Amino acid sequence: MKPVNDGKFYEISVPTAREGMKYRYRIYSKNGGFTDHCDPYGFGTESDASKVCSVIRSTDNFAFTDENWMNSRTDCLDKPLNIYEVHLGSWKRKEDNSCCSYAEIAPMLADYAIEYGYNYIEIMPVMEHPCDESWGYQITGFFSPTSRYGTPQQLMELVDLCHRKGIGVIADFVPVHFASDSYALAEYDGSPLYEHPSDTMKFNQWGSLNFNYLRGEVRSFVQSAADYLLSVYHFDGIRFDAVSNMIYHNGDERLGENKVSLEFLRSMNVGLKQRHPSAMLCAEDSTAYPKVTAPVSEGGLGFDYKWDMGWMHDTLEFLGTSPMLRFRDYNRLTFSMLYFYNEHFMLPLSHDEVVHGKGTVPQKMNGQYDDMCPQARLLYMYMIVHPGKKLSFMGNEFAQLREWDEKRQQDWELLDYPVHDSFREYIKALNTIYLTHTALHHDYDHSNFIWEDCDNAENCVCAIRRKSPEGDILAVLNFSDWCITDYVVNIGRDHSAALLLDSDNVLYNGQTPDRKTYFSSSNEYLTVDVPPYSGLMFLIIHQNDK
Repeated sequence: MKPVNDGKFYEISVPTAREGMKYRYRIYSKNGGFTDHCDPYGFGTESDASKVCSVIRSTDNFAFTDENWMNSRTDCLDKPLNIYEVHLGSWKRKEDNSCCSYAEIAPMLADYAIEYGYNYIEIMPVMEHPCDESWGYQITGFFSPTSRYGTPQQLMELVDLCHRKGIGVIADFVPVHFASDSYALAEYDGSPLYEHPSDTMKFNQWGSLNFNYLRGEVRSFVQSAADYLLSVYHFDGIRFDAVSNMIYHNGDERLGENKVSLEFLRSMNVGLKQRHPSAMLCAEDSTAYPKVTAPVSEGGLGFDYKWDMGWMHDTLEFLGTSPMLRFRDYNRLTFSMLYFYNEHFMLPLSHDEVVHGKGTVPQKMNGQYDDMCPQARLLYMYMIVHPGKKLSFMGNEFAQLREWDEKRQQDWELLDYPVHDSFREYIKALNTIYLTHTALHHDYDHSNFIWEDCDNAENCVCAIRRKSPEGDILAVLNFSDWCITDYVVNIGRDHSAALLLDSDNVLYNGQTPDRKTYFSSSNEYLTVDVPPYSGLMFLIIHQNDK
């Protein structure tokens, strides 16, 4: 072992080291004791984490074939972004309930996304973590893809294959904290090295250790780990977990802004954008802190997108209310547009909403089983026509009825039942409309969105119009449990309406016979009948544009 650079760092060369060999560091503390640690910068970790060994893995012998994709990708601000959020270990499993490898799941997942109208996949954290129940958010190896699913090269293969098939891939990343396991980063040299030294700020509400961003070495470590995902694995973006815990001390506004972490976020985002201009940086942030998605040069944090947790909570709470009382909460449908243009918002229906006793998305709908799917279909139409990029967790697309469990695959057998199979077909049709029509892509242009009706609390109906020179999209949404007859919308002089989708169509397990949806357009007006818990989506075209 010999000192390098300024003498504060040491280097050792092991000529006999080979791919797959195991190693670890024995760190002696000042009191003479020692702890065996994994390599913080190691590219692999033993599958049995209790053995506390890193594994020599190469990251430079994979030949990507995604040059065309990488040269043409964008941040999607004015393009469709429909994200399918996936936990690799529980999307699909083998017959013996073991996990599929990165290489095994890649073609299945990419083809599935294509078939059902998702153009991006977001993978929940795949950096090494010892506990399945943490879902990857309690990381022990920030540079080590979990060996649960294979090798770094296999993860690269997954991303490369998706790119070749036209699917982007976003990595979930945890910049806030790390697992407290002794073999990982905790008290690495016998003292708080990576973690915050203060007893009051050392731990967070998840029982994990907060990074100490007062130290330049720690800032460099986390920034490098984020860059590593984009550079080495060709991920198209990063979703940053629990940003609110970096904006405020432990996420508690009463403790005030965490100015050190805020400066770190700004510095990291500037650096990542300089190196990867087309990569997407997404903040999971539930606070009202301003300018999260504004450029750092304008006083912002420099993210491209922010999750709209307010929209998610308001919408789900509204749909959980009895129809006879929804008129009192009608503003929950409309409130989001009062603040929407303050940020570049993304609309999430994520993994967090389908665990820990919260029920699945259909179970959040008011009423009995027969009422669940009609309202869920209505929810997704509302989500698609509402401005904001889209994210939906696996299983949502076929109305999963059991809460997500990381130890079992999705309940694919539900597709043997017409209710759920037709629900997935509905989501496919809805997503296809979203990807196809440019009116639904320009989310952050004020002129793109119009409330055609946002003051009809008595009937619990609203109408949304998204505008484009290539044709407008109009959706009429009935959140009541009765049919709205002869509902009139002014579509403009010399405009015509073509039906794109009826959520109540029998093809999707509704009640309206196929091609029998009632509507008429004449003299500037569109007149429709909207069944209970349903939505109608139209393409509005000026006669001269036909």
